[in-house]
Amino acid sequence: MRITDTPADWPADEAAARALQDELRGRVDPDDSGPPPGTGHVTGLDVAYDDERDLVAAAAVVLDAGTLEVVEEATAVGRVAFPYVPGLLAFREIPTVLAALESLAAEPGLLVCDGYGRAHPRRFGLASHLGVLTGLPSIGVAKNPFTFTYEQPGPQRGDFSPLVADDAEGREMVGRALRTRDGVKPVFVSAGHRVGLETACAHTLLLSPRYRIPETTRRADALCRAALKEALTRA
Repeated sequence: MRITDTPADWPADEAAARALQDELRGRVDPDDSGPPPGTGHVTGLDVAYDDERDLVAAAAVVLDAGTLEVVEEATAVGRVAFPYVPGLLAFREIPTVLAALESLAAEPGLLVCDGYGRAHPRRFGLASHLGVLTGLPSIGVAKNPFTFTYEQPGPQRGDFSPLVADDAEGREMVGRALRTRDGVKPVFVSAGHRVGLETACAHTLLLSPRYRIPETTRRADALCRAALKEALTRA
């Protein structure tokens, strides 16, 4: 079992991580409209942890955006790259996620993260971070609203309401609570990099034809869990 190395220049403490986060945040492109929904490739990203062994398994699953058929899958296993600090969770897993992405032969297209983009206390969640590092368009589709507030959207698929921050960064809309199935709890969509919020929601709906969670996330979740299980068996 090959364990992905943490880069030698990876931030070692909270101060260094926050400084890098501030630097990279300035590179986010909020104006690019992003790829048209239903075209090209979309790549789901997710991770699974084993805290006892300090391991993280990452999965990247490339789908055809039109058919939602799997084009390619890749996994990587690495050491958790950073201690647990709220607001800095991306630093724990990004080296392993990048290793999975880099092993793909197919063009990833749009990155769909099981997490947040602008909907983050410092407006720079995992989706934004990965987008800036790779140069790829990215969005975050999360299962819960983190620390932000929202009104319940209408009951039908496609209904949405603003996801609102009221914190040290100010009061602003940072994403949407989006209903992907009639009468089912919404997901929480935020733009990451090179994609607007409207387009991010359109992608999310097309990626969620049957379930609350997008197919990208469902497939990546199953794959990273399987990769972690295999790694632990070989350990």
